[in-house]
Amino acid sequence: MKKIKIAYIGGGSKAWARVFMTDLALADGLCGEIALYDIDIPAAERNRKIGERINESPETVSKWDYRVYSEIGEALDGADFVACSILPGTFDEMVVDVHLPEEYGIYQSVGDTVGPGGVLRAMRTVPIYEGFARAIAKHCPDAWVINLTNPMTACTKTLYDVFPKIKAFGCCHEVFHAQEFLCCAAHELLGVEKPTRQDIRIDACGINHFTWITEANFNGTDMLGILPEFIDKFYEQGYCEQIGFEPQDFRGENPFLYGNKVKMDLFRRFGVLAAAGDRHLVEFMNNSWYLKDKADAENWLFHLTTVDYRKRDREEKIAQSERIAGGAEKIEVRPSGEEVVELMKAILGLIPAHVSNANVPNVGQMPDLPLGSIVETNCVFSRNSVKPITAKPLPKTVNALVYRNAVNIENTYYGVKNRDFSMIFEAFANQPLCSGLSVSRARELFCRMIKGTSEYLKDFFPLGEILK
Repeated sequence: MKKIKIAYIGGGSKAWARVFMTDLALADGLCGEIALYDIDIPAAERNRKIGERINESPETVSKWDYRVYSEIGEALDGADFVACSILPGTFDEMVVDVHLPEEYGIYQSVGDTVGPGGVLRAMRTVPIYEGFARAIAKHCPDAWVINLTNPMTACTKTLYDVFPKIKAFGCCHEVFHAQEFLCCAAHELLGVEKPTRQDIRIDACGINHFTWITEANFNGTDMLGILPEFIDKFYEQGYCEQIGFEPQDFRGENPFLYGNKVKMDLFRRFGVLAAAGDRHLVEFMNNSWYLKDKADAENWLFHLTTVDYRKRDREEKIAQSERIAGGAEKIEVRPSGEEVVELMKAILGLIPAHVSNANVPNVGQMPDLPLGSIVETNCVFSRNSVKPITAKPLPKTVNALVYRNAVNIENTYYGVKNRDFSMIFEAFANQPLCSGLSVSRARELFCRMIKGTSEYLKDFFPLGEILK
């Protein structure tokens, strides 16, 4: 039994903590301490109690010692792995991120990666991650750091820029959904029992939430070659691939579901498969394409995730966590389908080398994007090693879309790093979702959004002129 310490920054998480803890409970061959650190100590204490409930479950095969820390350094001391999953600011700040731009004709279906909301979220998050990187360098410089916070690209960039020797990667499950989409196509077209996503071998590359599948193979069948037949069949009505839902369930109230019509349209245009969910994809392209208004979202079969919904969902998750922590509700210990724990086991050498998508610095695996920028490609996870795999080049038309967003994210990051409002604004104005704004309107929106989230920016930025 391998004993390790995992420092969990954001250990008061309302949802992902349970996913992570149940997967660790099923990690045969692993045990040790999970150090929960969060600025919300009562939330971390609640997760500690949930961890103890998980330890009591008959399905649990690996029991962990859950401890809450009020100081980040103490949580990090001696850690073998660091998991970072935080909400930068509150949902009140996200109201400004997502809904204030609507007054300017800009709608966002997520608002946490690119677009006006993504830029403001990066302004709040990057300074926090600068502190995380310095603390990791001081307390556990040899630890593997797993980032799960959005904006994924900017967060991972910060970790490497502040602490160049860090061993970090960003994990995102969006590519898994595209593999599931291909599983559905195999089932529908080949008449086989629906395969698992692990049966679909893919080559994927891009930037987080704007990653593209350039090759896909199932038992010798070129899945991209047969995909047009699937698209012709389901383009108008849509098809939801997510496990636990029926193909037409995206028409219900769940704002995280979608009909993949955008994905199918992009495949018809470019011949490669966009890997993220439609609600993410549309934010990387000019808003006149798929997201000019609410009616556009309905026509393209995806939802706008309102912050009011997120607030209600958070309260429901907190209530459920309290019931589980207090023993009034049983927690189900079953595999989540996420891969974080499997990647950890591969890094520890407990399982054979494992290939999965990850966000790491570009050292040439995507030569058409800036070196040093954070890109998402397949990587090989093995004992104390994460090595990116050189990806098949994207079509030039697709690369142009990805390149624009990659450079915007780079410019946003360096603007925040240098506290340079001029540089941040130019990245803001160049967001595809802002393509319909004049420079003066873009500047007005930018300043209003900064004022609206100033409580979480004032400790890091000189806001005097903007707040006048």
